[in-house]
This record gives sequence, C-alpha cells and structure tokens, in this order.
Amino acid sequence: QVQLVESGGGLVQPGGSLRLSCTVSGFALNAFHIGWFRQAPGKEREGISCMSSVDGTTYYEDSVKGRFTISRDNANNTVFLQMNSLKPEDTAVYYCAVHGSRISNVQAMCVMATKSRGGMDYWGKGTLVTVSS
Repeated sequence: QVQLVESGGGLVQPGGSLRLSCTVSGFALNAFHIGWFRQAPGKEREGISCMSSVDGTTYYEDSVKGRFTISRDNANNTVFLQMNSLKPEDTAVYYCAVHGSRISNVQAMCVMATKSRGGMDYWGKGTLVTVSS
C-alpha cells in the first residue's frame, strides 16, 4: 500500500517558522521526484517547490523563494518543507506529492502538477498551516 502522510501544520504568528514533514510508505523515496503544493480557501492549487531525485535540482515558486526550503531524507523516507518568515498569505492546506518519472525539468513538473493533480503519481491528504496574529 502506497501512502503519504503530512504533519507539522498548525497556527503560527507572522514572521514565525514551521517545518512540515511527509512520511511515505510502500515505495522507496529515492526513486521519486518530490514536491510541495498548497491550496488556500477559495483559491486554486499552487506548486510551491519541487526537487529532482536525479541530481537534487530544486524549483521554488517566486512567492516563497528565499523563505522556504525543500529537502528529503531518503533513509527515513521523509520529505521536509522548512518555512521561515511566514506571512498571512501563506495560510493554506499544504500537500506533499511524488512522481516516479526521472524527468530533467522539475520546474515544468511542478507547474504541470499545479494545473492537473494527475501530474504527480501520489498525493498526501494535506496539513493545515494558519499564519495569524
């Protein structure tokens, strides 16, 4: 059985930090590209960050560049998203996802998965992040 389970969401004040985790089971994480996506109330899904499983190349959406960092721990089959300098507009449900194809352009993968959920192979159920004073 393939599963992705996010954790680490919660309430944080503007300027604060959170680290999201996504534990995967049923497959080897090192064989998959990874990504983090979010969806705010009343808005469409956004591709926040993606990372290549081949060479570690990363992509960050402009609104989070310099504030968020994607990483992975293959030994423990876990994906992370470190979020610093959080803003109220970061409030959303955050999802992790993986893709088994070793494509070279992770930016294109992230953008296409923003448009279509089928752009990634497996998705977690999400964790809510609320940034408010």
